[in-house]
Amino acid sequence: MQTTLILLKPDTVQRSLIWKVIARLERKGLKINGLKMMQLDDAIINEHYDFLMDKPFFPMLKEYMTSCPVVALAVSGENAISVVRTVAGATNPQEAQPGTIRGDFGMTIDANIMHASDSEDTAKVELQRFFKGQDVFEYSKISDDTL
Repeated sequence: MQTTLILLKPDTVQRSLIWKVIARLERKGLKINGLKMMQLDDAIINEHYDFLMDKPFFPMLKEYMTSCPVVALAVSGENAISVVRTVAGATNPQEAQPGTIRGDFGMTIDANIMHASDSEDTAKVELQRFFKGQDVFEYSKISDDTL
């Protein structure tokens, strides 16, 4: 069982797609272990995107990611990281397959609906960054096989 981080980006919030994206994740069998809306500040943007800080588009990325709140999700399931990335689709929505979240809802590479951790190590760091070790819950769903 893995837990991973998803950020629903400003375009998801602004276009009222939050629950449509979450519904897709749950329909896939993933479990929401944490959910919070938050306004990102410069410090967390700089930390999260430190590998992009020297890129010419970084100021636009920072402006976009602080333009409105985002929704942070802790999501778990068997192979959750690869499952989420498959359900999300290609980073560039124009290359994402129909039926994926980005393929169906994404508009541009800049407004691509969501961020998803790319590895277990990254997920651990990102979950700590956005949830600070709190408000991520373990629970059994009524549909879980508990016998």
